[in-house]
Amino acid sequence: MNGHEIGGGSLRIHRLELQEQLFELLGFSHEEAHQRFGFFLQALRYGAPPHGGIAWGLDRLIMLLSGASSLRNVIAFPKNQRGADPLTGAPTPLEPEQLRELRLMQAVEETR
Repeated sequence: MNGHEIGGGSLRIHRLELQEQLFELLGFSHEEAHQRFGFFLQALRYGAPPHGGIAWGLDRLIMLLSGASSLRNVIAFPKNQRGADPLTGAPTPLEPEQLRELRLMQAVEETR
């Protein structure tokens, strides 16, 4: 709406084997994938039906209708006081290699 995304949709991966293959293609070892995404892989192990659909971003629509400058000003379910998600444990620490890949360490070092 007026250049803002207010909804989206997709089909989700619902097979453990496919998700493990994708993690492998992304360069994650079996151990690393289970260390970082074990909660998700465990859920897939129990089985998930094929699922997908469309999701309207009510919070995004409310942001536009209210004239708020940021989604954070209208979001219904913010993270806890420490900015963490108790369900998934996010955010997790980044590996130095990830920071280098995004050139974030360089930016941090330049501001010192």
